[in-house]
Amino acid sequence: MTLNKPSASVSIRPFSHHRTLAKNKKEKPLPVRNSKLEHLQPYPFERLRELHKHCEHRGSLDHIPLSLGEPKHPPPSFVVEALADAQALTTQLGIYPATKGTDELRLAISDWLQGRFGISADPATHILPVYGTREALFSVAQALLSGCAGSLVGMPNPFYQIYEGAALLAGARPLYIPNLAENDYRADFTGVTPAQWRATEMVYICSPGNPTGQLMSLDEMLALIDLAHQYDFVIISDECYSELYYKDELVPCSLLEAAAQYRGGSAQCPFERCLSFHSLSKRSNLPGLRSGFVAGDATLIQQYLSYRTYHGCAMSAHHQYASALAWGDEAHVLENRALYRDKFAAVTKILAPHYDLRQPEGGFYHWLRTPIDDLSFSQRLLEQQHITVMPGTFLGRHLDEDASSGNPGQGHVRVAWVAGMEDCVTAAQRLAEFARSL
Repeated sequence: MTLNKPSASVSIRPFSHHRTLAKNKKEKPLPVRNSKLEHLQPYPFERLRELHKHCEHRGSLDHIPLSLGEPKHPPPSFVVEALADAQALTTQLGIYPATKGTDELRLAISDWLQGRFGISADPATHILPVYGTREALFSVAQALLSGCAGSLVGMPNPFYQIYEGAALLAGARPLYIPNLAENDYRADFTGVTPAQWRATEMVYICSPGNPTGQLMSLDEMLALIDLAHQYDFVIISDECYSELYYKDELVPCSLLEAAAQYRGGSAQCPFERCLSFHSLSKRSNLPGLRSGFVAGDATLIQQYLSYRTYHGCAMSAHHQYASALAWGDEAHVLENRALYRDKFAAVTKILAPHYDLRQPEGGFYHWLRTPIDDLSFSQRLLEQQHITVMPGTFLGRHLDEDASSGNPGQGHVRVAWVAGMEDCVTAAQRLAEFARSL
């Protein structure tokens, strides 16, 4: 198709004018070529902008954003130095990066998995670097789902919206598994019927959970692996918050730990039906590096590699080099974890007298019960205290298709304690003041 470019004599008018002309001519809008896109709901931050469109803080307080889980702690200096190495950069920019990743990076990841979880993962067959976990959690569904009508993808509810979008655009239907207060905000798989399990091709889990902060135990993972073998589905474990936890006696485990202990599968296929996803974004305060990995079932890794080879999403070579350094260092992770522990201790002390507050087991969110409707809470908090939080309604879905049931996210807000200590303490004090005003 040849595009008709305007000649030099054509006057380009504002976009709004063209919309008026099109309307006057009764021109039809361009059709949606991929009908699956029509099933996507607006992303939570789009909905938040719409909710706050007419909200305005009329005071003089500085804005403190607590709605986005974007780490604000400084990145490791040695990673920054590696990325700024002009000589190395010049060399590495002159080569196409390998989709499979460098041997050095895969070995660094393998060593980290061994040291952190006691997992023996072959760097050549069990590990694949990816361009951040968000991209990978989405594309793995496109690579591995069959596209058959009626197939289901299980996911927690409330949840990270990428899971839902990945399922819908792969031609599957989401199966929402509620994380309710009466179940301590853990996924309740008991409500899934045998017929639903038979139609399920993939299940997303997230531990520590976003937004709830709860952990899945090793026994819970083993039970899910048993279901995966019984009903023939793949488990996708989002573990990007695994290095942020608050009790040394309650350390997040990995799905691959459970898979290595499972005795019902094939001895020739370690980690069968299981894929674990990790990232440097939260662990190392490197969200802009876009670096992570997927590890697990060698057959699934090979299939996913084939997809990614055509997709063209290899991480740049100098980013792979810097990533290997980050996975090889734990000192900065300990420092980062200590910062979050100190912040949670400080804000919890301030908030506990005013809110129904539950300490998360991991991650950097408070899943806060609101004394009023969560949408109104978010609006009024912005207007009165100039703080932005994410309404839980935007992170959950109704439990049935006709929306007659409740949304597990309602009555909660997600508060991301990602800023520095001073801003977080100030925000907690404002939240306490806001509670007193209700």
